[in-house]
Amino acid sequence: MTSAADLKQSALIIESIDPSACRAVTGFDGFVDEMISLVGERRSLDDYTPVPDIATFGSLVSASAGHSSLREIVVHDVHPGGCAVNLSDGLASLGAKVECFATLGEPVHPAYREIAAKCHGFHSWGREPGRTLAFEFNDGKLMFSSVKQLAEFTPDAVRGFLANGAYAKACADAQVIALTNWTLYPHMTSVWKMLQREVFSTLTHRPHFFIDLVDPSSRSAEDILEMAGMLRDFEPSGPLTLGLNGNEANILCRLHGLPSAPADASPEETLRQASALRDLLGISRVVVHRIRYAVSASEKASAAQYGPYCQFPAKSTGAGDRFNAGFCTALAHQLNDAHALVLACAVSGFFVRNGRSATHTQLIAFMHQWAEGTLDSKP
Repeated sequence: MTSAADLKQSALIIESIDPSACRAVTGFDGFVDEMISLVGERRSLDDYTPVPDIATFGSLVSASAGHSSLREIVVHDVHPGGCAVNLSDGLASLGAKVECFATLGEPVHPAYREIAAKCHGFHSWGREPGRTLAFEFNDGKLMFSSVKQLAEFTPDAVRGFLANGAYAKACADAQVIALTNWTLYPHMTSVWKMLQREVFSTLTHRPHFFIDLVDPSSRSAEDILEMAGMLRDFEPSGPLTLGLNGNEANILCRLHGLPSAPADASPEETLRQASALRDLLGISRVVVHRIRYAVSASEKASAAQYGPYCQFPAKSTGAGDRFNAGFCTALAHQLNDAHALVLACAVSGFFVRNGRSATHTQLIAFMHQWAEGTLDSKP
């Protein structure tokens, strides 16, 4: 854990880096999230009361059993989504040169316009993005995702996208290559194997690889074990960092016969878990981030870091992707595990308080506030 003095030292080191010197490639998931309110009672064209909470929604659904029912919805916002897209936003906002390759639609869905403008390159590798209907209530969200179209993301389809050479060229220039959302793409293991053979093995330098699986609870044990077994195959092309949250780490541990960590696990317990997974999987680093802290276990060192906790976040969806953006930035600049965790926690902490990704200047100011203890727990 770092002291206030250590945080200040990290802030000075991170302040000295040139964000534009970071070159990253991200892929491959793109989603469009529609934020929806369910109308309880409408009084006029502009005046309605939304259904307040999930329990009330549930009672409305139950009352409809045995006969038809109609409810009005209001789509009040459309957000760009997907881990690769969010990661690209976090990196590009800091100043990195990002090439994003994802299922963005043909043509690219207009929801991505603002993020696309930040990126050095924004390439659609799919005719239709994933789609999520997010029903918002006072006590949470119910999200319904349409992902059937993501089954079109096959090795043959990706090989067709590779034909113009843009991805191979971007990877040849990249310090970090990030691969996100294995879970919702049924052919992703095969895609990764193909990319290892046809792109990554041809690189003449050794970029960092960063993988975020996304919660694999819905996938079979056989699929998860096959994927986990081939992660070590990235290492000949470059060191691999596997980024997990607490739930994802427990799933991998359980399937490999390792002890799980409880919800209230200490940083020391989580660090032991990350180290055990790293050794078992045969990769360079495992990072596990929880709500209040994160740990990193690498070949050379290990570290743990409490984050700038926010009790009432302005936005929490996408916070993990911004954490990853910070960590990938640290990888590109060869920061050690301790400084990398500080940077990642700061990028995530800024996002949950402000509902947007930080620029480099905004992040440094935020880090100094964090070190000085002047951050409020509220946004």
